[in-house]
Formats: sequence, C-alpha cells, structure tokens
Amino acid sequence: MEWFTAPEYWTGRLVFQRALAVVYLVAFLGAALQFRALIGERGMLPVSRFVARVPFRRAPSVFHLHFSDRFFAAWAWTGCAVSLALVAGLDGLLPLWGAMLLWLVPWVLYLSIVNVGQTWYGFGWESLLLETGFVAVFLGNDEIAPPVVVLFLLRWILFRVEFGAGLIKMRGDACWRKLTCLDFHHETQPMPGPLSWFFHHLPKPLHRAEVAANHVTQLVVPFLLFAPQPVATAAAALMIVTQLWLVLSGNFSWLNWITIVLALPALTLPGKAPEVPDTPLWYVIVILSAAALIVFLSHGPVRNMISRRQTMNRSFDPLHLVNTYGAFGSVSRIRYEVVVEGTADSVPREDAGWLEYEFRGKPGDPRRWPRQFAPHHLRLDWLMWFAALSPAYAEPWFGGFVERLLANDRDTLRLLRRSPFPPDAPPRYVRARLYRYRYTTWEELRRTGACWERTYVREFFPPTRLDA
Repeated sequence: MEWFTAPEYWTGRLVFQRALAVVYLVAFLGAALQFRALIGERGMLPVSRFVARVPFRRAPSVFHLHFSDRFFAAWAWTGCAVSLALVAGLDGLLPLWGAMLLWLVPWVLYLSIVNVGQTWYGFGWESLLLETGFVAVFLGNDEIAPPVVVLFLLRWILFRVEFGAGLIKMRGDACWRKLTCLDFHHETQPMPGPLSWFFHHLPKPLHRAEVAANHVTQLVVPFLLFAPQPVATAAAALMIVTQLWLVLSGNFSWLNWITIVLALPALTLPGKAPEVPDTPLWYVIVILSAAALIVFLSHGPVRNMISRRQTMNRSFDPLHLVNTYGAFGSVSRIRYEVVVEGTADSVPREDAGWLEYEFRGKPGDPRRWPRQFAPHHLRLDWLMWFAALSPAYAEPWFGGFVERLLANDRDTLRLLRRSPFPPDAPPRYVRARLYRYRYTTWEELRRTGACWERTYVREFFPPTRLDA
C-alpha cells in the first residue's frame, strides 16, 4: 500500500511525537502542582461539587466515579510518568497496537482532568492538546512508515488553528484591519514576558508590518500546507518562525509551542526511513475509520469559521475531538490589574498597614520585571487578568480565593510568589483594588527603574474578614 504511507516524513513524525510528549508532560506537571487550591477537595471550585451537578455524558471523566486529592495527584503524576516514557521513545519498542494504546493513555488521562477543570481549564490550548493527542494515537511507530491520512489530519488541525485565528481578527477588532493592534497588544496581553516591554516600544511602522505579516501567515499560508513539497515545508517553516516570534513577545502557556509541534510533521526533515514490513490491513481500516469520524465532526468548526458570528475556542463534543480555535478577536487598549492586599490591623481603615500579595507572573510591583513562564500555565494569574477585564469573570472563584488568603491556606499561597504574612499569622482583612497599568517610557525606566506605572481606579473587592 504505497499510497498509504509517506516514508519521507519519518524524521518529522519522530520529532513531532517526542515534542508532543514534552507538551503532555508540561500539562500534567502543571495539573499536579496546582490542582489542590483550584479544584481540590478544599479548592476554590471543587471537583466534587462540579460532578454532583454535571452528568458524565456532558463531561466524561474518571472523577465522576471517584475523587480525592490523593487520587487526582496519582492520576496527574501517572500522566507525567507516561509522558516521560513517550519522550524516551518507549512507543518505538512496542508492537504497533501497543504503541497506539500507549499514546491513548495520556489522552484519556488529560481528558478526565480538562472535563472537570471548569473555568481553570477553559482555554483553547487544552482542547488543542486533546485534539492533537487523539490524532497522534494513529500516527504509528517504527513498525510502519508515517500514514499520509494522519499527516493530513494534523495539517487540518494546524490549518484551523491559524486560519480560525486570522478570521476572528479580521471580523473582530477594527485595529487588526487598520494594522494598529500591536500599538496596544504587548502592553495589554494577559501575561507579558521579559521582552514584552521592548516589543511594545518598537517603532510603529514595524508594528504595522508585524500585523500585516500575521495576516498573511494566518489567512494565506495555511492553504499552502496542502500544496506539494517543498511548498508545504516552506509554509510550515513560516508558521514556526511566526510562533517563535510570539514566544519571545509574551507568555501564552503552551499555545505557541503546540502550534509549532503541529507544524513539524509537515516538514521534510533529513533522515532516511528504514525498511519496514507492509502496513497491516487492520491498521489501514482503523486509520480510515478514525479519519472519517474526524472529517464528519469537522462540519461544526467549518460552519463556525464561515459564520459571521464566529466564536473562539469552542469544543463541539465532550471528547474534544474536533474544536474551533482563535485568539485576540478583540484587543484591550488599557491594561487593568487587580491588586490584592491584606492587613493585620483590627480596623480596615484606608491608612491601615495594607501589604500587597505578589503573584508569580501577572504584573504587580511596578519595579518587578516580568518573567518567562511559558509553556508552564499559571492558571490563577491568567484568571486574574480576566477578572480585571470584568468582575463577572471572577464571580465563581474570587470569593473563595480571598477566603483562603484569610486562612493562610498553604496550597493557595504556593500559587503565589510571596505572601506578606507569616504562616502562623494570617491577615485579619483582605481587599482587592483595581489599578490601571501602563509601560513606562525609556526615560521613565532610566529614572525610576520601573517598567510599569500604575494609577488607582477603584475598589474591586471590599475589605473582608474570615468570619464575615
């Protein structure tokens, strides 16, 4: 069945599989380290409450059968172990069917986590990892050459990621059409990186060129993924370069990295494929059946892309098999940040000794330069950015967050960079205030050493005691 396989993509498949396993590892590690305060037994949005009101058919997960912090931790660390095994190439030592089952394991493990993760896991890259991971199950191992059908399914995912993002920009904020969005984006993006300040201060003509290049990469280049070689390789390489530019300019969890991973199988990389046996008939049947299912389910994302009411980052089935993607359909012009403070004083007056909690990734102290965290996903920091956009985003969880700060909850404090209160002396009151943040100018940076300038806007959450 020479038509079924493409030996020239042997190296590309190998690199893709190892890179995808690394992304899986990052995802499971983040889940293991952060879940207790977010969705644990005493978390802000406990899984036990979620599964009590949401049926299994809407959110398939093993945690409908049983949940405890110990069980979830074992589940997440098992995902880490399986991911490490795949990074090390264990799938290449197994028979074809065994390799497929091994790749199915992290998909099942992570699906159970995402489906009970609630708002903490409501990001497009969660579904993107699951969709990519499901297709990767059928990519095979060293017993066969890469199957053409599966390679094209991976390109189909990459096409929807890029083209969907391009369409939502053109249909959304007018600044994308005017080529002016990057005048604001680097300053107002969810979590700036260590170079974001410098990107913001690039000349405006260069910002215009960046936006124009982005439109070409997202609206034209994706079609070239399905062209003959070497055109497809050039298209994938251009996408990789664009994603690396985004990696340098901000912290977008593993969104950029998994997009890069998706582009790898489209490359014809150096390396000679070894002689392998003929492709088993059962494998061909399985591949064609899975492809037919994915093509059938793709009608939802396709209809969404051509709709004038296009939505971003939506799953069309509870297994996240085929999804729609997009980012920054609108760009904020002003950056707001929620600053959380506590005091040990018995009366929460304005002149009380209010001390600020420091987060790991989100802006706080104007003199503290942003760090690089991606591909690690700081879920609390990301939700704090959404809370600053609108209090509605904070409604389900922010009160629980304040409650845990008042109790000096150990698991919650581990999500922060620093608490201003010792473990045995929690604050009497906690409050939150909304500030407007802007990048300083070159002259302000030299004079003050601060990369941010902030201005008080209003109260976000009133001073609150634990017994209130």
